[in-house]
Amino acid sequence: MPDLMFHVERAEAVDHAMTPQLAFRLRIEDTTPGEHIHTVALRCQIQIEAPRRRYDADEKELLLDLFGEPERWGQTLRPMLWTNTTITVPAFTATTLVDVPVPCTFDFNNAATKYFHALKEGHVPVTLLFSGTVFYDRGDGALQVAQIPWDRQATYRLPVEVWKNMMDLYYPNTAWLELRRDVFEQLYQYKMKRGIPTWEQTIEALLPQLEKKAAS
Repeated sequence: MPDLMFHVERAEAVDHAMTPQLAFRLRIEDTTPGEHIHTVALRCQIQIEAPRRRYDADEKELLLDLFGEPERWGQTLRPMLWTNTTITVPAFTATTLVDVPVPCTFDFNNAATKYFHALKEGHVPVTLLFSGTVFYDRGDGALQVAQIPWDRQATYRLPVEVWKNMMDLYYPNTAWLELRRDVFEQLYQYKMKRGIPTWEQTIEALLPQLEKKAAS
């Protein structure tokens, strides 16, 4: 019966994808000798281990939306589910390398986007949890089926720079914000009535008014 072990060797941005995407380069090793793996239907859950990282004052301020005031982090700072994904691992014997794709977004309604955007540098501890089904034979050609135990996982320290470089690749010097449609229509009317040529100039025109209102 296969005894699969998992190790993340690196992570990097995927060039020319339809949307921003990271790929974790995953090494899979079958420690049971004499077996041939026909295929693996692999499920992977990726968690951000937020409590296992230190944060400076600027990062804590940007993380208020996720975790609240730092004084409460003892209760609110918890591991975060990043994503679930599935891949089909092709045939191999003993060991193989595959990519685990992770679609990403610059949508600030997404908790992972808020989290990564708040960080300046360093690493993010992540855990990859595995499950799925293995199709194999013991060298006699008879197809066997086995389940991957739920305790199989791999840890990795994802460089913050990898995330930021990926977003710079897909959105150079740009960010985007999703708005409720009625709010967008109000903003659009404001822009048109004043003949403001760009959305950036529209926001810049509104900010002093909002700051003055907040200060009064």
